[in-house]
Amino acid sequence: MYADRRERRRLLVDDVRKEETKDDEGASNGGDFHGPFWADAKDHVAGLSDLRMQTKLRIESNKARSRLYPLLTESFLSLWNEKVRWRNEKFEAYPTSVKAQFTVEELNATIKIENLVAVRIPDGSSRVIYPYFSETPILPDEGARLGFWALQQALPDFRYEDFRIIDLLRRAYFRPAEVGRAGDEPDLFIAKYRQILDEWARIRGER
Repeated sequence: MYADRRERRRLLVDDVRKEETKDDEGASNGGDFHGPFWADAKDHVAGLSDLRMQTKLRIESNKARSRLYPLLTESFLSLWNEKVRWRNEKFEAYPTSVKAQFTVEELNATIKIENLVAVRIPDGSSRVIYPYFSETPILPDEGARLGFWALQQALPDFRYEDFRIIDLLRRAYFRPAEVGRAGDEPDLFIAKYRQILDEWARIRGER
């Protein structure tokens, strides 16, 4: 949503190509670059493994990860230790994966919310953390505000103030209390999403 025109087109062209490959082959092509890293980060939070050690193993198995995985690892550990756990609170990881989806009827679209880090804190609150991995564009406050709106739509059982979004490569940590709410989040989200869908359709029609 916040990429400049040239970068947005590049991303959409890449997505159209992947969709065409799925149509031709009947299966997904390739894998999620960030998925293994984030699975290891969640295991680190749950006390099941050490993220730095797992990152080393991931790089040994795939050298294409050697540039970004160490950066993501140090960024996550910095944010986790300095922001999420800055009061050294005790917590417990949720026993099952927290994920959900919601429908945007105006667009006939379904938004999936997955790969969250979610922990319970003894005071009754939670931390529900959504990752932003992209190198570009930088996630602006408005983007985080729309992200919090989407999280609330998909996960109404959680308190709005318990959501967090982290822009890992910038070590940026977003909280609802800091980015605020303007009241235009539904309209803005739908307008930006519609723009992307329209451009995606145009690109596919050109091919």
